[in-house]
Amino acid sequence: MSWDEGQTLTTRWDHACTAANELHGYWKLGESYSGFAEALVRETPRMLEPLKRRFRRAMQGLPGHAWKVGGWIALAVDGSRQESPHTAANEAALGCAGRDKTAPQVFITTVWHLGLGLPWDFRVGPGTDSERQHAFEMVDELPPRALLVADAGFVGYELCRKLLCGGRSLLLRVGGNIRLLRKLGYYEQERGDIVYLWPQKRQKGQQRPLVLRLIRSRQGKQTLYLVTNVLDAKALNQSQAKRLYQLRWGEEVFYRSYKQTLQRRKLLSRTAATCLVESQWALLGLWLLGLLTVSKILATGGDPKRWSVAASRDLVRQALRNERPRRGTRRPLGERLAGALLDAYQRTSDKTARNYPRKKREKPPGPPRIETAGRSERERARRLKPLRIVLRWTA
Repeated sequence: MSWDEGQTLTTRWDHACTAANELHGYWKLGESYSGFAEALVRETPRMLEPLKRRFRRAMQGLPGHAWKVGGWIALAVDGSRQESPHTAANEAALGCAGRDKTAPQVFITTVWHLGLGLPWDFRVGPGTDSERQHAFEMVDELPPRALLVADAGFVGYELCRKLLCGGRSLLLRVGGNIRLLRKLGYYEQERGDIVYLWPQKRQKGQQRPLVLRLIRSRQGKQTLYLVTNVLDAKALNQSQAKRLYQLRWGEEVFYRSYKQTLQRRKLLSRTAATCLVESQWALLGLWLLGLLTVSKILATGGDPKRWSVAASRDLVRQALRNERPRRGTRRPLGERLAGALLDAYQRTSDKTARNYPRKKREKPPGPPRIETAGRSERERARRLKPLRIVLRWTA
């Protein structure tokens, strides 16, 4: 159903049943979509996590060298929203965190693998959920020694501390909403690029400051401010950090594919529970479509980041309808998926969008507030014993 182009859930259900009958004639299928939806709401909590673990094992078993980027198991995290129908049930349970008069929404936060271009984990909740809280819940599912890359919306003491204490690394953009300290006298080899994340309410709670390295890099006319717990510049230098952060843009393209290419910008379910499972299974369907395609691309020595969601979508839909290709000979689906790649042409003109009225024009984050630690802060830090696992962690 997540791959189908039907404009209603019942149509997608009918098409999926037809394909299932042809592929697995011995399956006993339900009589109606409403009955299937009730079963889906009931069984999804039991099925979701085992499926995610199975997909992750498949990703780890893929051939090629895309598992690491610049020597790091690098993953990005970001959130997005889907609209749902204006029903009383959706409005009451899902809420809205967007513009005025926006429909009830579902919030999705995805951890996305920078090398493979595939999801690693995701959380789905009402539109008023916090993407930082979603990310906090997914930290334990990250691979050991992973590097999490995120924008300024994810910088928070709790998330950073959980990453560091769990043996993971971070590379986060910071802006004017973050206060960083310098010259705290806490780290044994303090230098010019060492900063500390230590909110005042954490100081009163006797929680330790987080020792980070500040990286400044030019991005067009802007200065990019990044922080990482990788204190050794040889393990993660300025150019590597900038490249990893730029690769994070691929997750935005992934969301565009999810909502635009698969036409899942707006959910169709009329209750909150069915909206959430519709969103979850649509994302699982895209994840599976990516696994099918990326495995074939890697097997032929291709670049998984060139995966064309639109091409693989069309090939799978064609196969489910048992249609013959319009051109060329009929080949197995796997061989055709290996060619589901973006065009390799070089653009010769500027790609400038027209001034669409609702186009996002968000102001980029400004520089973080970097302050010299006060005397009372230095005294509090002196009484705390440094955590070696936080301070010495490198690649």
